[in-house]
Amino acid sequence: MTTAIAWEYYRSLLAVLQHGSLSGAARALGITQPTVGRHIAALEKELGATLFTRSQQGLLPTQVALALRPHAETMEHTAALMQRAASSQGQGVAGVVRIAASEVVGVEVLPTILARLRERHPELVIELVLSNKVQDLLRREADIAVRMLRPRQEQLVARKVGDIELGLHAHADYLARHGTPAGLPDLAQHAVIGYDEASPFVRNAGAAFEGFARENFAWRSDSDLAQLALIRAGAGIGVCQVGLAARDPALRRVLPQAFALPMETWVTMHADLRGSLRCRATFDALAEGLLAYVAEQPLT
Repeated sequence: MTTAIAWEYYRSLLAVLQHGSLSGAARALGITQPTVGRHIAALEKELGATLFTRSQQGLLPTQVALALRPHAETMEHTAALMQRAASSQGQGVAGVVRIAASEVVGVEVLPTILARLRERHPELVIELVLSNKVQDLLRREADIAVRMLRPRQEQLVARKVGDIELGLHAHADYLARHGTPAGLPDLAQHAVIGYDEASPFVRNAGAAFEGFARENFAWRSDSDLAQLALIRAGAGIGVCQVGLAARDPALRRVLPQAFALPMETWVTMHADLRGSLRCRATFDALAEGLLAYVAEQPLT
């Protein structure tokens, strides 16, 4: 008779494959490193095979571990579906909703929307995950996500709330000291605030604008919040959401006709969560609030 191998062993295997170390897997799973090590050792014993070898680069997966990975991913996906199905049966708009958003949207736009939501539904608990990394809704890294690209997975419910426009901005004090550029080539004479490592979106967008390239930046950061803080501090000229900048009377838009970049904005969640009252209420509140935010953008 074959003994069933516990799912937690496979979950630890998948986490080590994803993070490359026992410590990284432990942090991701919220358990101790020795526990992950015991899971891997127990799984190797059950399978009668070595799953990882140690090297200077860390743990290297064997062919057996690599062959098991897609099956472990399927198990993880199924477990997430079961958890989602169970959690969607609760009564009332109450409980935990995990929302993923970019740094700037999560800090500058969503708090007001979510505060109003909790005033209406005080039993809601909001978990806000801020990252420019796209969270995987299929694996339940988040229940709902605000994304700046159209989701392609059929299992997701998505609503487009419009285009958030990006433009070049600077503090009035900076422009008073250094003047206002008359065209994109003039950015070479200014302290430009930009990225350090370009994402595919940034690479595609930046290629369309003369002078807006990494080698021309006086300030480099991959944190959108850091870039915004530098703009507000009068450190130079950088990219900011037009609607957000309009809320600050000290910020001025620069070269609006030459530099305008629309970002598609979507609210998305897994289709299985449509029956969850708390997720549905949160989804609708986010869509309504972001629609209003987009509508408030000043015309170019």
